[in-house]
Amino acid sequence: MTKEYEPDAIDFRLVHALQVDPRAPWSDLAPVVGVDAVTLARRWERLSETGLAWVSGYSPGTSRSTLALIEVECAPGQSIATFQSMAENPDILSVDFTVGSRDLILTFVAKSMRDVTNFVLHQLGQFDSIRAARTHLVTDVIKEGGAWRLRELSAADINRIPPLRPPRLRAPRQVPEDLHKVIESELAVNGRATTSQIAARAGVTSQRVADAIAVLRNSGELMFRTDIARTYSGWPVNAWYFMQVPASSLENVRGALARVEEVKLAARSASQYNLIMSVWLRNLDDVQRLEVMLEKSIPGARIADRSLVIHAAKHLGRKLNEDGRAAGAPNGFS
Repeated sequence: MTKEYEPDAIDFRLVHALQVDPRAPWSDLAPVVGVDAVTLARRWERLSETGLAWVSGYSPGTSRSTLALIEVECAPGQSIATFQSMAENPDILSVDFTVGSRDLILTFVAKSMRDVTNFVLHQLGQFDSIRAARTHLVTDVIKEGGAWRLRELSAADINRIPPLRPPRLRAPRQVPEDLHKVIESELAVNGRATTSQIAARAGVTSQRVADAIAVLRNSGELMFRTDIARTYSGWPVNAWYFMQVPASSLENVRGALARVEEVKLAARSASQYNLIMSVWLRNLDDVQRLEVMLEKSIPGARIADRSLVIHAAKHLGRKLNEDGRAAGAPNGFS
């Protein structure tokens, strides 16, 4: 498989379909995408092997519960060295190189507030190249990146994808912790890992793994998302917005942002900025248009600062190369 492979229209339809249901059988997606199941499997293998798209499984709010966004200012010319020194930390799920008032933006997710405190007060100080850091504790994720869609399929196409199947009536309603850990570990690396592959690792039957995954998905303890290299998504411009929103408007911001398709991540924060967002745009000219739209959609909102992302170096635990392709297995979600 060549690293220079360029995705085509069928590939984009496939990725969108997998964003709707990341573990859907190829036979279910074939009539939606428009090619047979064998071809879909072959295309997905090519997309995943070349790092163009990937599926991740993770347990939100169970193994981890505290989220912080950390702005980092580095000494001149030290941004890359700073990233390299912290890249293997599994609690740093994402790292963006930016231009503006900060050099790096870290997405830090840990099991407790104590872990965040330890990182901010002690570990950050060990990096001599860091000149300043500002931490924003997230109080509520309003819009999560896994809900973002490519928009290659029509509404009719999406309705043809079968809904998530509920667990079998005979499936055990509790998943043992050791089995849960194995499932999460395997699916973090490959969200489409087969039940037989996971069963071999866990030492149980394939049916037991299938039942466990169905139960965990049904309860919300296990989620999946399909990501695509941003530079190939048709939305190559990534920006962070730091906003100050009146409390009265903040209560209604969820509905307002649901209609803004460019917003990939939106979070309330207990800091000088009470709303922080990551957005994907089709071109730089859209920056001004989006800012006008945001201020109209959220009464009283003020964009206090913004930064353009020049390179996403790590995303949900996976290191990315210079053109945004996945460059290895993740070290987060542990």
